[in-house]
Amino acid sequence: MKYLLVLLVIVIAVGVWRSRRRAENLEARRPAARADSRLQPPQDMVACAHCGLHLPRSDALVLGNASRPAYYCSAEHRAQGPA
Repeated sequence: MKYLLVLLVIVIAVGVWRSRRRAENLEARRPAARADSRLQPPQDMVACAHCGLHLPRSDALVLGNASRPAYYCSAEHRAQGPA
């Protein structure tokens, strides 16, 4: 009878431990789902005139006039000019 009582206490303790662990895992996943709902809108992408790398227009270095701008990914490629 004593061993049955010890076994019952162990089974209950393991059940409580697993349920708390499961609840923590669910809470850890919720903020990631909320972060996805706050994504920024897509940005315009441009290609580097030297190497062809695509990057956001806001990160690109611009050379040229407003009617025909040339976009570059780095200052080195802007100095080298178009390929």
